[in-house]
Amino acid sequence: MTVLKRIPKVLSPRLLHVLASMGHGDEIVLADANFPAASIASHTPGGLVNSDGAVSSDCVSRYGQLLYIQVHFHHSFYILAPTFPKGNDIPTLLTAIMQLLPLDETAPPAIVMEMMPAHQALGWKTQIWDTYKEIVSEGEGRNVALTTVERFEFYARSKQAYAVIATGETALYGNLILKKGVIGSTGE
Repeated sequence: MTVLKRIPKVLSPRLLHVLASMGHGDEIVLADANFPAASIASHTPGGLVNSDGAVSSDCVSRYGQLLYIQVHFHHSFYILAPTFPKGNDIPTLLTAIMQLLPLDETAPPAIVMEMMPAHQALGWKTQIWDTYKEIVSEGEGRNVALTTVERFEFYARSKQAYAVIATGETALYGNLILKKGVIGSTGE
């Protein structure tokens, strides 16, 4: 968690560093819980940013609590019970990111993974895309369309991204790529 004025608390110091390090045209992947985030991120210069609630064992001291367990009148012991934070969903992260990240105005700035034909035939829906479009358009102050790319093309493109953010998002086809733009692109 970041404790600064006007910086959303959901943006970790690591994520802030990644966003600031990105240059014009760099892309960042907001990965849902089903996305192979770690393996894809191993190909990116910025690597993996965890925002999925997963923490390493060295963080247990920060996120754990001692619980007293009495099994029998004469036998009791203490255990460390983890109280790990819940992972962030993509709309929450996206709302925070859009307060800081300018999007490209010369190329598609928001890309989602196209639904597989078999899932389309079954009538699957991706209502979360409407949420993304609304958040991105509001953050940019202009209408921003979402561009769809085929699933394996999305994976290949993700390997070329600057970094991957692993989230706790459970919506199917919830992955999103954002392309960074420039500040002052209107000449102001």
